[in-house]
Amino acid sequence: MSSEPVVEMRGVDVVRGRAHLLQGVHWRVEADQRWVVLGPNGAGKTTLLQLAAAHMHPTRGEVHLLGETLGAVDVFELRPRIGLTSTALAQRIEPGERTGDVVLSAGYAVVGRWRERYDVHDLTRAAVLMEQWGVGQYAHRPFGTLSEGERKRVQIARALMPDPELLLLDEPGAGLDLGGREDLVGRLADLARYHYAPAQVLVTHHVEEIPPGYTHALLLREGRVVTAGPVGRVLVPEALSETFGLRLDVERRDGRYTAHRAA
Repeated sequence: MSSEPVVEMRGVDVVRGRAHLLQGVHWRVEADQRWVVLGPNGAGKTTLLQLAAAHMHPTRGEVHLLGETLGAVDVFELRPRIGLTSTALAQRIEPGERTGDVVLSAGYAVVGRWRERYDVHDLTRAAVLMEQWGVGQYAHRPFGTLSEGERKRVQIARALMPDPELLLLDEPGAGLDLGGREDLVGRLADLARYHYAPAQVLVTHHVEEIPPGYTHALLLREGRVVTAGPVGRVLVPEALSETFGLRLDVERRDGRYTAHRAA
């Protein structure tokens, strides 16, 4: 385990007007950990991920990323070390953009091909990643013609293109049908088990979307951490019930979780 955390937040608040998006957050992610962040709508999950992606600064408190401190580092040098998938990023991709270029352009941390140049290593890495995520055959297709599941997998291949030290996945299962979700969860489980993969943080509303191999969980409600730690200790009925404001039962089978309202 690395002696220096990949992410460390100390007493973090994020305030916008009168709204407290995050309050008093303490969180530490090590290089060999895979975290899932769960909570209801408006809990602060996306805000937490925006901090971890160096796309936002805290109102109060400290955020340390990959050995650097937000506010004392050039974020444009830091961001290429962090892979991110999000709805906001997906909306910036032109539907007519060639799918292979969506992945390849991540090497320059841009969306879309401009005048940048790529060498054989870049082209090979993009092709390998697209094959690994099951979208290699769509390299010459416009991004907008792909299914939702295919677009999600292209975005993950893009996020991995710069060989990041931290991978952030903001609701990658949103909008997927059952088959698409299960395919994605299986691929993420394989990535989670890969020894040389980067530290990973996945945001979701649903315990059913947690891939086997994820090691830790953080539960958020109204901008505050309910609890955080190893998944087996955190994903229990009491903690999830408090997080979602409803009495819930939780079951685990073959490394997968399900939750339903308690009888």
